[in-house]
Amino acid sequence: MSEVSKTIKTRRKYDNQFKRHAVSLWLNGERSARVVAEELGIRENLLHAWKVKFAPAQKAMSQGQLEAEVAALRRENAQLRQQRDVLKKTLGILSESPGSATNG
Repeated sequence: MSEVSKTIKTRRKYDNQFKRHAVSLWLNGERSARVVAEELGIRENLLHAWKVKFAPAQKAMSQGQLEAEVAALRRENAQLRQQRDVLKKTLGILSESPGSATNG
């Protein structure tokens, strides 16, 4: 009869400073939760759980601030649509065959 060695996984404990640091790396950086978790050697779901506990609370916006943000986003959206339309027209012009152009 052979003995099967059992490996006992010890539960790792992280201090609050490490948790706050991990959450700040994720929220303040440009990396995803998955990437930060892999870099720190933890599971991604731990990072999400720590976010609930350690992430700074977001301040509620006033009605005026919300309206100003909506107006700014609408202006940006209009500008992006104009840029898209210009690019579409440019692509149409550049993709025309040379034979269809009229040369005076």
